[in-house]
Amino acid sequence: MKSHFQFTNQQRNGIFLLLIIIVVLQCVYVFTDFNADYNLEDTAKLQVYRKEIDSLRSIEIENNKPKIYPFNPNFITDYKGYTLGMSVQEIDRLHDFRASGKWINSAKQFQSITEISDSLYKKISPYFKFPEWVNNANDKSKTRFESNNTFSKNEKQKIDINRATAAQLKKVYGVGDKLSERIINYRNKHEGGFVSLVELTEIYGLDIEVIERIKNDFTVSTPRQINKFNLNTATRDNLVLIKYIDYEIANNILEERTLRDGFKSLEELTKVEDFPVNKIEIIKLYLHL
Repeated sequence: MKSHFQFTNQQRNGIFLLLIIIVVLQCVYVFTDFNADYNLEDTAKLQVYRKEIDSLRSIEIENNKPKIYPFNPNFITDYKGYTLGMSVQEIDRLHDFRASGKWINSAKQFQSITEISDSLYKKISPYFKFPEWVNNANDKSKTRFESNNTFSKNEKQKIDINRATAAQLKKVYGVGDKLSERIINYRNKHEGGFVSLVELTEIYGLDIEVIERIKNDFTVSTPRQINKFNLNTATRDNLVLIKYIDYEIANNILEERTLRDGFKSLEELTKVEDFPVNKIEIIKLYLHL
C-alpha cells in the first residue's frame, strides 16, 4: 500500500491539476444547459423560407388540378362528365334529353335537366359556352346553326367521309380550308381511310360541336380494315400493336384481366392503372369481347 501513495512532486502536481480539471468540467456540466434549443423556426429568415415553400406547394397543387376550359354542355361525353364530377345518373339524364333532339340553352336549364348539385353547378356553370344565337335571337348564325343540326339524315343520305371532297367537308358549319385539309390528310395517312368517325377526335382543331355536325352529314360506309383483338385472350404483344398502348399499360391490362377473371365490358379498361382513359374510344376500335 505504501508504494501506491509515494509520489514525486511532479506526480503530485499532475494529480492536483487533473483534479482541478475534473472539478471545472463538472461545474460546467452542472451549470450549463446543453439542452438549450436555439429555435431557428422563430427567426425571420426561416419564416420567409417557409412562406416561399408553402406558396410553391400551393402553386404545384393548383397546377396539378384538372383544367376546365369553356365548353358547350350539350356535347358532354361520358368521360367529360366524369372529369367534371357528374354522376352516371346525371350524365344519363343529359344524354336522354339530347337524344330527344332538344338542346340546352342556359346554365339553369342544364341544372334542371341533369339535377346536379348547387355546389357542382357553381363550379362548372361559369365555363358553359353557348352559341351566339342563344344570347342573341337575331343573330344570323342561328339559322345556319339550326340548319346543320335540327335536320337528321339517315345513313343512306349521308356522304362516305372516305370519299368526301374538301368542298363537301367545307359545307359543314365550322369546317374551313384548314380543317378540311387536316381531315383529308388524316384519311390519306391511313391506308383505307377512316375506321370510324370517332377518329375525328384525333384531328387537331376539331371540337366536339363541329364533330357532331360532321356526323350529321357524313358516315363511314367503307371503313379501312384493321386487326381486332379479343380483350380476354390477347397477348401482351397483341396489345402493344394498338395505338396508345405501350408495354407497361399492356402488362397492367393483363394483370387486371387476371384479377377480374376476364373483362365483362370494354369500359372496364378505365379501371386499369395508367390507362389513357381519354383515348378509350379510339382503343375500343381495335378490341372486342
